Amino acid sequence: MAEARNVRTGVFLPPHHGNDEDVTLCMQRDFELVQWLEHLGFSEVWMGEHHSGGMQIYGSPELFIAAAAERTTRIKIGAGVISVPYHHPYMIADRIVQLDHQTRGRAMFGFGPGMLVSDAAMLGIAPEQQRARLVEGVDVVIRLIDGETINHDADWFTLRDASLQLSPFSRPRPHMVVATSKTPTGSLLAGKYGLGILTHGAGDVKSSWAVAEEAGREHGNALDRDNLRVVVSFHLAESRAEAARAVEFGLEPWLRYLEALNPKSYAETRAKGGSDPAKLVAARGGLVGTPDDAVAFLEELWERTGSFGCLLMTGTNWMNFEATKRSYELMARYVMPRFNGANRQRERSFDWVFDNREAFSGANQAAINKAVAAGGRT
Repeated sequence: MAEARNVRTGVFLPPHHGNDEDVTLCMQRDFELVQWLEHLGFSEVWMGEHHSGGMQIYGSPELFIAAAAERTTRIKIGAGVISVPYHHPYMIADRIVQLDHQTRGRAMFGFGPGMLVSDAAMLGIAPEQQRARLVEGVDVVIRLIDGETINHDADWFTLRDASLQLSPFSRPRPHMVVATSKTPTGSLLAGKYGLGILTHGAGDVKSSWAVAEEAGREHGNALDRDNLRVVVSFHLAESRAEAARAVEFGLEPWLRYLEALNPKSYAETRAKGGSDPAKLVAARGGLVGTPDDAVAFLEELWERTGSFGCLLMTGTNWMNFEATKRSYELMARYVMPRFNGANRQRERSFDWVFDNREAFSGANQAAINKAVAAGGRT
C-alpha cells in the first residue's frame, strides 16, 4: 500500500491563452475553471501577474481573486505572484488586507521580483534592480500588515508615518509565500519572515528549502514543509497517445512564446524534445501521460525533493478546455488518492474479505442451507 501522505492539490495559472482567442471569453473560462477545481476538491488556485507578451493576460491577480471568490465558497485563491517592484508597497499591503476581509481569509498572496524583463522595461526598472526592490518591498508590506507605523525613504517609494487603517481578517496575517527560482532571494525572504515557498519541480527544490530553513533558524522562524508548494506541468488522459494528441492543441503556440521570452531556454527545450509533445514537456520537468505515469512521477519527485505540502499543476492551456478539465479530474480521482494513500483502509478491508472469501462464503451458504431445511422457521 502507498505511504500515507496529506499532500494538497492546486493549480498555478500563469495563464497562457493563445493570441487567436477572444480575451473576454478566456477570462470567463478561467473563472469557470476555478469553479470546476472547487467541485473536484482542489484546495487552491493561483493567478499570475504579467503586463506584456500577449499570452499571460492578467495585470492584476488581485482583481481575479476578488471575482473568483464571489463565484466560489471553499477553494483558496492566490496571487501568484505580485510583482513587488512594480507597485508601491503600501498599496500592496492595503489590497492584501482588503482582500483578506472580502474573502474571509481565502485569499493568498505570493511575492516575486517580476518574471518578464519586458514588463520591467516598460516601467523603467532595470533587471538588476528587481530583486533588491523585492526584498525592500516585502519587508515594508509585512511590517505594515503586522501593524507597524513606518517612515521609509527609497529611490522608488516614500512613506511618512504610514500605517494601515485595517487589521487583517486572518490572524496573525494572511497566508503569504515567496516564489523561488534561479537565485536564493526568495528562500532567504521566506526564512526571514516565516513565509511559504512556491517553486518549480524541475528546479532544485531541496536546496531552495534548505536555504529557507537556515534563514529561518537565523531569524527564529521554524518553517513547515506543509507550506512548500511544488509546481509541475501535468497533462493527463486515459492513454499516453491521447494525452500527446491533446497537448498539440496549445503547445506549439506556447513554444513560440517561450522563444520570444527566452531564446536560450527555447533552444535547449527544442534540442531535448524536438517535435515530440511528451519529450518537450519532459524537457521542462513535466509529464504528458496517464494517471499511472503521474503516480510514478510523483513518487520520484517526492524521493528527490523531500516532502512538500501542496502540488500545483501548471495551467498552461496546452489542451483544449474539455481535455484540460478531464486532466484535472483524472488527477483528483485517480492520482492523488494513490499518491496520498487515501484508500489504505478500503484496500485493507478488501484484502481481508478476499483472503477470507472461502470461509465467509461457506458460512453464508451454510446459513442459507439451514434456513431452507428449517422451512424458514429459525
